[in-house]
Amino acid sequence: MIDLRPIAAIIGVLLAILGTTMMIPALVDLVAGQPDFVVYAAAAVITCFVGLSLWLAGRSGEVQRLDLRQAFVLTTASWVMLSAFAAIPFMWAQTDLPFVDAYFEAMSGLTTTGATVITDLDHRPPGVLIWRAFLHWYGGIGIIVLAIALLPMMRIGGMQLFRAESSDKSEKMLPRAAQMAKGILGTYLILSLACAVAYAALGMSVFDAVAYAMATISTGGFATHDASIGYFNSPAIEYAAVFFMLAGSLPFVLYVRVLAGDFSRLFANAEVRLFLTLVGLFTLISTLQQVLGGIAQGETALRQALFNVVSIMSTTGFVAADFTNWGPPTDALYFILLFLGACTGSTAGGMKSFRIAILGSALVQHLKRVIYPNGVFPVLYGGKPIGDDVVASVLSFAFLYLASFMVIGIVINGLGFDMITAFSASITAVANVGPGLGTVIGPAQNFAALPDHVIWLLSFGMLVGRLELFTVLVLFLPSFWRR
Repeated sequence: MIDLRPIAAIIGVLLAILGTTMMIPALVDLVAGQPDFVVYAAAAVITCFVGLSLWLAGRSGEVQRLDLRQAFVLTTASWVMLSAFAAIPFMWAQTDLPFVDAYFEAMSGLTTTGATVITDLDHRPPGVLIWRAFLHWYGGIGIIVLAIALLPMMRIGGMQLFRAESSDKSEKMLPRAAQMAKGILGTYLILSLACAVAYAALGMSVFDAVAYAMATISTGGFATHDASIGYFNSPAIEYAAVFFMLAGSLPFVLYVRVLAGDFSRLFANAEVRLFLTLVGLFTLISTLQQVLGGIAQGETALRQALFNVVSIMSTTGFVAADFTNWGPPTDALYFILLFLGACTGSTAGGMKSFRIAILGSALVQHLKRVIYPNGVFPVLYGGKPIGDDVVASVLSFAFLYLASFMVIGIVINGLGFDMITAFSASITAVANVGPGLGTVIGPAQNFAALPDHVIWLLSFGMLVGRLELFTVLVLFLPSFWRR
């Protein structure tokens, strides 16, 4: 049997932190004269009480390290539990959501997906808006960094959690996990503050600037207005959003190394170069589509293309214009972008550029072997050969990624929804992007029209996608639970 005590202790600490942060929306609503501050205070007390109880029940006087199975259970259980308690304010506040919708909203926040079932955002109390934004910020990288920083203090190895949260095998064996965690958290704070200052300087209110900054750096996408970034109708704000969405899409480990003086690593990184190249390529294609389709011209076409491509590829999901009115070619292009994602070690979801590079190199290798059967052609990444185990891992992930997308999409389609709605909902959940396509869940709509069973399915899709598929699905294998 798996010893659940250290898992309970760590989840207890994370819940206590989450409960403490519920006082942020409580104070915001108290200052704004909104009655919901009582809801957040009560939810904070409950969450902290449960968290401390789990910590007391699970702590041990012995020095323990998580084994691999415990790391898998901890990673999945932490997101499931945190989402359940983060949903309490959505049920008790003026949003008055049923549990299924509240859980969806909380899971969407903590997985940085940004899909929402809350309507009429422009007239919601500020507490619920800042709580949604903070869930992004906390889930994007805060929860991972805090866990890594807290684990050494509790005499429990923390790198297992970081490795279990992603099936990537590059740059995971980092020395001095606590020191690295502090560097990542510091970078995260600096970028968040810089983004908020930029937004405020460009015309947002301080409240909107803080909320959108947390949603931008976490590549989440929750907005404080129904029209998202388009509410401000400001090209300058859109360009600022593009810059900081890109910042959130790059590996945070590289930022720490840049701050340490190693500036060459950032753009010498093969994954960063590929990601930025893809952004440029798809921006050019989208610009040409707008110009040739008579949708927009010149700078406007370029800006709209750049914003939408970065918003989707970074899995942020901000919306500046309803691109579903631009015709089938744009729908097809942006549907492809939903699959891609950004860089490993960032707050973004999706396939990740790392895997795309490996898949491309493996395809080239196979084609060369077809032509030259006796030749030796290694799979390369960043100009260096990589092992067959890495290639097999990436191929397995790609298969499972597409299989998960297909299964969820087929189920939703079978429940009576059109194919565009069904399959865009599926990939936007698994890739943690946010808005879908079509008239039901498109960029000008939300997910409130979906029935409960679809909402539960998409919540599971967001969880699976955020935790890189294997981390969750391995728990369903009977052999996992045997000694």
